[in-house]
Amino acid sequence: MTEPIVTLATCADFPELDEDNRALPDALRERGIEPRIAVWNDADVDWSQAGMVVLRSVRDYARKGRYQSFLAWSRSVPRLLNPHEVLVWNSDKHYLNRLAALGVPMIPTTWLEPEANYSKHQVHTRFPAHGDFVVKPAISSGGRGTGRYTATDARSRSEAINDAVHHLGRGRSVMVQRYLEEVDRKGEVSLVYLNGVLSHAVEKAPMLHPSFRSTDQVHEEIVTAREPSQQEWLWGEQVRKAIHQLIKDTAGRDMQLLFNRVDVVGDGRGGFYLMEVSLIDAGLYLGSAPGALDNFADAIAQRVFW
Repeated sequence: MTEPIVTLATCADFPELDEDNRALPDALRERGIEPRIAVWNDADVDWSQAGMVVLRSVRDYARKGRYQSFLAWSRSVPRLLNPHEVLVWNSDKHYLNRLAALGVPMIPTTWLEPEANYSKHQVHTRFPAHGDFVVKPAISSGGRGTGRYTATDARSRSEAINDAVHHLGRGRSVMVQRYLEEVDRKGEVSLVYLNGVLSHAVEKAPMLHPSFRSTDQVHEEIVTAREPSQQEWLWGEQVRKAIHQLIKDTAGRDMQLLFNRVDVVGDGRGGFYLMEVSLIDAGLYLGSAPGALDNFADAIAQRVFW
């Protein structure tokens, strides 16, 4: 009997997968699956023969000139997880507005759209008057292009203006959000769901330190595995339900997500803010949380042998 094929889609930066996913092929072999690794935009790959395709280290999809190509590629792959219909909206952080409309708390955000043709002064007037704030493009991967700035520091504010104008000039929508001190105090919590079931959780240390500046490099995360509190579990369930409502609204039907990472942070008042939902290039912390690798391999196997 021929073993079923699962192709792990990656990018040219990580032709053998990134470190967190490096042990996944062996875990799949242990479950009677033939794993393959392929770069998503490699013209020599026949995706019709790739079996089930699982998105993994596709961190370059948001780079200039590749975004539309990535979406076109995802549409063409016969058996892709997560599916194309989900990738379209999750690749643009405007989805946060749609989740907010479904009752998910979101950090108050000022959106700067490229078609508005803002002057530098107009960008300046849309920044907070005090405290630290974050500027980031609405389409990005791995935190590329994200910067933390201080409103009352002239040099920092000038750098933030240049950062925003840079993105806008390249046709990118820009998000401006007040930096949450709760992130410095407690960090973010990532809840990882596999086939709709909570698998594991990690706490992420702050990445945007006061001296942090925007960069096109992928941000390295410092994570600690831990059990989510009952409160965090409830937060995650609220977000997860809203995600599936959004899927129904956009695709006309619900879909079972192979993987879903929900990043939340406390609001300091007993509630939470949603930071991000990662359904494309989500780091799943397979090497950081006990049992996470086996859980993911089992989740893939369940989909293969359904």
